[in-house]
Amino acid sequence: MTMTSQSDVTPLVEMRDMSVSFGGVHAVKDVSIDLYPGEILGLVGGNGAGKSTLVKTLSGAQKADSGEIYIDGEQVSIHSPRDAKNLGIETIYQTLALAENQDAPSNMFLGRELMTRWGTLDDSSMEDAARKVMGRLNPKFQNFKVPVESLSGGQRQSVAIAKAVYFNARILIMDEPTAALGPAETDQVRQLMRQLKADGIGIIMISHDIHDVFDLADRISVMLQGRLVGTVDKDDVTMDEVLAMIIIGKLPEEVTTKELEQLHG
Repeated sequence: MTMTSQSDVTPLVEMRDMSVSFGGVHAVKDVSIDLYPGEILGLVGGNGAGKSTLVKTLSGAQKADSGEIYIDGEQVSIHSPRDAKNLGIETIYQTLALAENQDAPSNMFLGRELMTRWGTLDDSSMEDAARKVMGRLNPKFQNFKVPVESLSGGQRQSVAIAKAVYFNARILIMDEPTAALGPAETDQVRQLMRQLKADGIGIIMISHDIHDVFDLADRISVMLQGRLVGTVDKDDVTMDEVLAMIIIGKLPEEVTTKELEQLHG
């Protein structure tokens, strides 16, 4: 489904002419992308294309050499992950960064614990809040009292997402969200992402899995060697045309039938 006339909507995120160098090597060179409310933007490209470096400038983990970031049309400065969180930007890394020996509510409130007026941990309020947000995101989730290390990959992903959503994330960066998950779990995470999208959250999804991208993304931005090849509407392109962008760096209107055939050679 293509989004309704985006020209009338202010992007949640605009990244303009972003550049990052490491020791003279341009990891990201003059890249511009945007993200709209309730949209999933697939960010794809081979290893070393610059995808992770680009989103790290949005999550506050990497300083850009140049470029501008706008949130809701207003220019912002993001110098740290805390700055990003304050702007409603949360990153869900492949490693998930969960405290393995603690349960789901404790993980959701890690570093932001709710306290009783007597200064003790308010476990029941944290569990209530966890149940409420999880009830919306993943109603099947019931394991609130066990350490997250005993949960399945899909359930762990649910905990990481619930934490972000509870703290008012409006922009989610998801790094390889279905990597290392089995088919049922992958399906669970896809459902979660669709639910977030329906709630108006914008998601930038980094993925190597072109099938995942085609299943979930509204638009696809392709990077190659630090540069943006282009951004396309998923409904307007074939998987082969996106592969040609990733491998050859050519836009769909530039690529020849022969080049498309050679992708499978």
